[in-house]
Amino acid sequence: MASASTNQASLLLQKQLKDLCKNPVDGFSAGLVDESNIFEWSVTIIGPPDTLYDGGFFNAIMSFPPNYPNSPPTVKFTSEVWHPNVYPDGRVCISILHPPGEDPNGYELASERWMPIHTVESIVLSIISMLSSPNDESPANIEAAKEWRDRRDEFKKKVSRCVRRSQEMF
Repeated sequence: MASASTNQASLLLQKQLKDLCKNPVDGFSAGLVDESNIFEWSVTIIGPPDTLYDGGFFNAIMSFPPNYPNSPPTVKFTSEVWHPNVYPDGRVCISILHPPGEDPNGYELASERWMPIHTVESIVLSIISMLSSPNDESPANIEAAKEWRDRRDEFKKKVSRCVRRSQEMF
């Protein structure tokens, strides 16, 4: 039997999915990986215009914990994405996906970290914003961050290769 918090999470996610289907948001689409599991979403992010990612279609899986919205989901790109804030395995590293409260490393304010008011929409919009302006201060992909800082042409080449591949997969 599901716990009360799991049921609450499930209802909230169903509502967010319904809202997104009724009022789609520019820049991404979202749906369930499998109709029987409200906790696993498939998201396609369209590379933001006027960025290096423009024209790409990047797929990701958003996995919600049973105690959502008290804890953040994880987001992992299944498409190749070369970016300072995306781990080589595809996991997205942005402040709002970090557990709530004070940052043990002191890099982030509690207000920048996960809060239960975040929705699928606000998370994906944060990821789109991350694609537009990488944060190379605390990178998840050190190599991509170095290239972003020191060898911008190399960085651009790798990103445009990812964009091309994403278009072929789409």
